[in-house]
Amino acid sequence: MQDTVVANAPLITNDATVLGILALILGFVFYTSNSSNAACRSFYKYVPALLMCYLLPSLLNTFGIVSSDISQVDEVAKYYLLPACLVLLTLSIDIKAIAGLGSKAVIMFLTGTVGVIIGGPLALLIVSAVWPELIGVSGPDAVWRGMAALAGSWIGGGANMLAMKEIYGADGKIFTIMVTVDIVVANIWMAGLLYMAANHKRIDAKNGADTSSIDRLVEKVEAHTKANAKNPELKDYMLILAVGLGAAGFAHLAADSLVPFFQANFPELKKFSLHSKLFWIIVIVTTIGLALSFTKVRKLESVGASKVGSSFLYVLVATIGLHMDITQIVEAPKYMVIGLIWMAVHVILLFAVGKFIKAPVFYLAVGSKANIGGAASAPVIASAFHPSLAPVGVLLAVLGYALGTYMAWLCGQLLRIVGS
Repeated sequence: MQDTVVANAPLITNDATVLGILALILGFVFYTSNSSNAACRSFYKYVPALLMCYLLPSLLNTFGIVSSDISQVDEVAKYYLLPACLVLLTLSIDIKAIAGLGSKAVIMFLTGTVGVIIGGPLALLIVSAVWPELIGVSGPDAVWRGMAALAGSWIGGGANMLAMKEIYGADGKIFTIMVTVDIVVANIWMAGLLYMAANHKRIDAKNGADTSSIDRLVEKVEAHTKANAKNPELKDYMLILAVGLGAAGFAHLAADSLVPFFQANFPELKKFSLHSKLFWIIVIVTTIGLALSFTKVRKLESVGASKVGSSFLYVLVATIGLHMDITQIVEAPKYMVIGLIWMAVHVILLFAVGKFIKAPVFYLAVGSKANIGGAASAPVIASAFHPSLAPVGVLLAVLGYALGTYMAWLCGQLLRIVGS
């Protein structure tokens, strides 16, 4: 028995070394994905950098270099970096600025959110008529659990996706499949949005949309960007860490009291995740981030709060990758149908509402991508209309981060009803 254990032991068991390797992988991906080298540009044109951040760490586990059963780096990332990340990604939200975009922008964004919430359960219901084995599963490999994680990505972003994965207990296999569905389906829709951006004047003219607000937005955003530009100092980074990790610490303290309280007094609420410590941590830090957005703390965004939060996010992404089995990706085609139907519901609802309120295609595109792509791709779509509009994409994407935890949780509950 002892010989078997030794034979199956991973090459590296020191988590400090594992964390260092993951950092090197992330550095490699970001360096090459932003390289001017022709080969690198060609590669990342077809293979998204985010997918590499998942897949490369999975090779460590697949080939026995690191064992996901032994390593605890994902636990540290889950309970410390994830809460801090959520705070830093939500504290910059500006409710007044979003209101100033006009009601149509917010309506289209919320329409996209509703499309994701109802589209997931509907897609699962439709596809289960062909593959009935996709429902009626209660374990961690249940499809609805993986879809709940995907809902987090499609309403908020990567942090929300990871949060929903942990809240609903999706295992690495179904999560890996949903990551693939996320990237493939979202990129197909991204191509469609870029086409609309290139032809927005013709589309708006055909729909009779009033685009005068877009011109005012360009002027407003350009002025705001110039007024808030600032080079960060060491004290700024220390304050960012203080807010992020401080809020995470408070959330842990509160969760340590809330979980036993609900377990003792409301045992029936376990099915709604109210007995989960991580659930309370995530809800509390998201709420703290929203509260801080009404204070001067939100100015930390001007010195890179969201960038620090995003760096935490990618460490989380890499640690999740350690639990992947890349051989399971071959099962993705079955689930790709779910993703395509899900996205179709989102798109159809957006076009229907957009046509009814005669919203400019800019609002439809950015409102959708602020949900589906988050802060990583919403600015890309926004800048496709006009370079100075990129911050508008970020602004709505931050709103997605704020709503992502709550709305994805709601979608998960609906998926639970359909799929279990």
